[in-house]
Amino acid sequence: MIGMFAWGWDAGLILSLAVLIDILVGEPPSPLHPTVWMGRLIEVVYRFGGKLTPPMEKAYGVVLAVGVVGVSAGASYLFLQLVNRFSIEPIQIIISAILLKCTFSIRAMSEYASDLASAVRRGDYAEARSILKHIVRRDPESLTNTQAVSAGVETIAEGIGDGIASPLFYYALFGVPGAFAYRAINTLDSMVGYKDPEFVNLGWFSARLDSVANWFPARLASILMLLAGGLLGESASRGWRILLRDRNRTESWNAGWLMSAMAGLLGVRLEKPGFYVLGDADQQLGYSHLNRAIRIMLLDTLLFVLTLTVFILAMGWKAGLVG
Repeated sequence: MIGMFAWGWDAGLILSLAVLIDILVGEPPSPLHPTVWMGRLIEVVYRFGGKLTPPMEKAYGVVLAVGVVGVSAGASYLFLQLVNRFSIEPIQIIISAILLKCTFSIRAMSEYASDLASAVRRGDYAEARSILKHIVRRDPESLTNTQAVSAGVETIAEGIGDGIASPLFYYALFGVPGAFAYRAINTLDSMVGYKDPEFVNLGWFSARLDSVANWFPARLASILMLLAGGLLGESASRGWRILLRDRNRTESWNAGWLMSAMAGLLGVRLEKPGFYVLGDADQQLGYSHLNRAIRIMLLDTLLFVLTLTVFILAMGWKAGLVG
């Protein structure tokens, strides 16, 4: 049962190979990307509901979320069943790793953040705002130059959680279908989990489900972020102090942990105007903070993957799969 509800050496190898594929190859073409398919499925099911009363919209929102998550996890499970039945183990491991890679993104986030840092270093804030449009929900044109850099640092920190840590965490628990289930949850939140009139009823369940799913991975990644920052020469003690002080200042249950830890490590103030302020302005935000945040993200990811690998092997040993 490679890649499905399995612990042990094979599962650890799949995780390592998936990370290597992400670093060397990056994202698959959009027509082949499972997240794109999830998005299209969400659109179809969302529009199928038509005009509903608010209570019915809320109920349909539950059906939407459960249906999309179930189809996403179920499809990956059935596909891997076929792979396991009709191929040899090395092929099973490679295909499982390719599928797992589609649920997280290290290289793409690093590339966007590096391009943003380069634009800021050149003083080309028009280009910086253009890049931000791809990675933040807020309108970059309404931000000052400092707020634009802040948005980049915040996105790097928050992206460690829902872009990397959470899908890998659910892989460690439930195999590739678990990672696909999480990616479906997060895609639902990004598409319908808003509080505007169009989605406030339809997306409430998706938004809450995403918050619950990210709860533990975000906190584990935040603690490991402090360790990563300390190893890179940042102030882990300041990061811990700001984390404890500011983690609950955001509306999100989880983003405040990651962003406040990052703000403390870098010694900067991160601000989303009208919503929150995290950290202290010990330093003026600049391109160097984006580069430092990228290094912290990469080492945090490495520590998270190592932690999950130890867990996978330990559970495999307990189950008699590692001898």
